Order: sequence, then C-alpha cells, then structure tokens
Amino acid sequence: MRVFITAGEASGDKLGAALMEGLRQLVPEVEFRGIGGEKMAEQGLDSLFPMDEISIMGIGEILKEYGNLKARIRLTAEAVIAEKPDVLITIDLPEFSLRVNKLVKEANGALRVVHYVAPTVWAWRPGRAKKMAAHVDQVLAVLPFEPPYMHAAGMECDFVGHPVVTDVQASAAEVESFRKQHGITGPIALILPGSRRSEVGRLLPVFEQVAAQLQVLRPDVRLVLPAAGAVAQTILDAAGNWPGAPIVIDPRCDDGSQKRAAFRAADVAIAASGTVSLELAAAGTPMVIAYDMSWLSRQIIGRLMLVDTVTLVNLVSETRAVPEFIGKECQPDPIAQAVIQVLDAPDAQKDAMRVTMERLGLGGEHPGLRAAKAVLRGLGRPV
Repeated sequence: MRVFITAGEASGDKLGAALMEGLRQLVPEVEFRGIGGEKMAEQGLDSLFPMDEISIMGIGEILKEYGNLKARIRLTAEAVIAEKPDVLITIDLPEFSLRVNKLVKEANGALRVVHYVAPTVWAWRPGRAKKMAAHVDQVLAVLPFEPPYMHAAGMECDFVGHPVVTDVQASAAEVESFRKQHGITGPIALILPGSRRSEVGRLLPVFEQVAAQLQVLRPDVRLVLPAAGAVAQTILDAAGNWPGAPIVIDPRCDDGSQKRAAFRAADVAIAASGTVSLELAAAGTPMVIAYDMSWLSRQIIGRLMLVDTVTLVNLVSETRAVPEFIGKECQPDPIAQAVIQVLDAPDAQKDAMRVTMERLGLGGEHPGLRAAKAVLRGLGRPV
C-alpha cells in the first residue's frame, strides 16, 4: 500500500506522524511519500521539500507569497500524479492542500483523496465545503461538531478525535524541577506567538508590550517563551530585548520535556489562536487568546465570520470562558488586563477545559489509529 501524505505546519506534522504510525500498525508494508516535518520524518517520510515553504496564513500573506505557493502546489500535484499512490492524504493548510487535490483529481479522478482536518466552514465561507467536495472523497475531522457540515456537502466524514488528548503531561516532580532549574518562585506566564513566520512577526511586538505591562502590574510574574522550531531563532533574537529576562525554550535544545514542564507549571498563557489553545487546556493552563492579521484579511474575514469566537476551547465546550482579542482588538492594554484577571481567578476556565478534553476523545482509542482505520475503511480494506 502506497500513501502520499502532506502537511505544512507543526500541528499538521504531529497529525501526520500519528496517522502514519497508525497505518503502519495496521498495514506493516505501507510506504509513504510526501511533505512533512520532523515528526513525520521520524516515521520514515523523506519530504519533497521543507515543510515551512508552504506554511503561510491569511489572505494578505497568501497574495504576497502566491508565486512561490503556486509553484509548490504544482510540484506537489505532479509528484502525486507520477507516484500513483493508493490514496492522497492532505493535512489541514487548505490554501495549499485543496489546490493540490483539485489538480490531482483533474488528472486522475479515480484516485482516493482524503483531507485531514475539516476547513472551518462553520466559522466563515460555508460555500467552501461544496467546492471541496468536487475534489475530496473523505474528511477526517478533529472536532466533534464538524461531520454534519461535511456530510451536507456530500463528503464522507469521520470524527477521529484530536491528538491533543494523547499528549504526555509533565509530572509534579518535573514541574518542581523546572521551577528550581530556572529559579522561579512566583507565577509563570507563557508567551506563545505561534509557529508560522507571518503570525509571529505580527504578534511578537504586541506580546512584547503585554510583557512590559505585566512587569509593571505584576513584577512577580516570570515570562517563559516555548518557541516553535521554524521561528525559534526569531523569538530568541526578539526576546533578548524584552523586560524581565524571559526564559526562552529553544526546541533545538529541548527533547520536549522543558516545554511540557512549562505548560504544566504555568499559571496563565498568552497565546496565538489555534491548536495551542487545546494543548493548554490539556495541561490545565488557563489562557488569553490573541491574534492579528493583515488589513485585507481583517476586512474580508470580519465581514464573513459566522461565529462570535475563534478559540477552540470556547467552541468545543460551548462556552465563552476564554477571553480573546482578535484583529483590531489585538491590543496590549486589554490583553494585559485580561491576563491579570485570569491570574486573579485561576479556576474560571477549569470546567470548560475539562469538557473540551472529554469531547475531543480523552480516554478513548488513539486518534492516529482511529484516523488510520477511517482511511482504510474508505479504501474498502479490512480493519
């Protein structure tokens, strides 16, 4: 069995690696080709090109990088067509993935195409689902409320659980060791500006100002920045000039244990919108979510949004427990005040985080294995 699989960002790399592991468990002779990061490489993938070359987000950013993105889309589609796999699995990153799917289906309509992570049609541009159905046979959903949207558009869809429920959490001893190692005696605030170069470039200046305010309002708070691999050097360079001597966790020098301990030890996190909110919920860390985008993206998305929150913990738990500051509201003053409020009421998000984890599949079958079984069922293979 031959599988062509693509991912373009850290969260997709994690999903892809777990799916690859699940497929190999069920079909030991499976062979993989495609695009991915470090985790997928650990599962045996030799990436067609570096994953971060397609990791862009936002309408303005896509337009700016359109020439490069278009070339990578065509290169990927040509590789799939030449490889003739049993199935093409694209993971998230719809700006890239769905264009690849379209080109591949036009060349070979019989090829099975699976897309892992449903596009956010429940949030904006619901018409995308019907367009997607012309080039995608099956969707693997990581959020429990998504299958009806995909079914309505004519696609098969399986909720396979979210991989965040399998994350290993730091022990109390590891948390204590982390605090001692860094000489931390007071509260910890995590700063998480994202994993994409474009979002980090936009959010870091805002988060720096939040950090400066925290040093005035709560000088006992210690700042910790667990950096994502593709932007680690950018964050290291920037944080060196921040007040309060923040601790930067460089993934190039960490086996993951420092990041896990920091998440578990933290009293609050200031984070970019996205999957990281679920990682924080899994660790039991209350959060404030912030995100900004280009002026063009603000104008278009602001007019098309169908929901009043973009924070996944709020959506899955059906609450509005997590404060968020999106677009023009992504300003240092209100973010800093929200962080102080979370520090003063640390249990306010506890129930929402617990419900979120339960609904995402905590305690059930491993999401990677569930996803693998769904792919094989779609191919008509016994599982």
